[in-house]
Amino acid sequence: MSSKLTDTPTVTEHCEHCGRETVHAVAVELRTEGSDPETAAFSREPYRVATCEACGHTTARRMNDA
Repeated sequence: MSSKLTDTPTVTEHCEHCGRETVHAVAVELRTEGSDPETAAFSREPYRVATCEACGHTTARRMNDA
């Protein structure tokens, strides 16, 4: 389960899949990390999700893992 917190602005960054600098749509999503429905409300974490507009490859990185 995830919920989008922001609109999807675009930025130019390196795409792991293409191997070059491309435009990416970037969003922040809250993702549930547990499978237990009773504690799901307490296990949400923010993720930065970037999708390459050239090839469609998507990466997600947990933002609290600095």
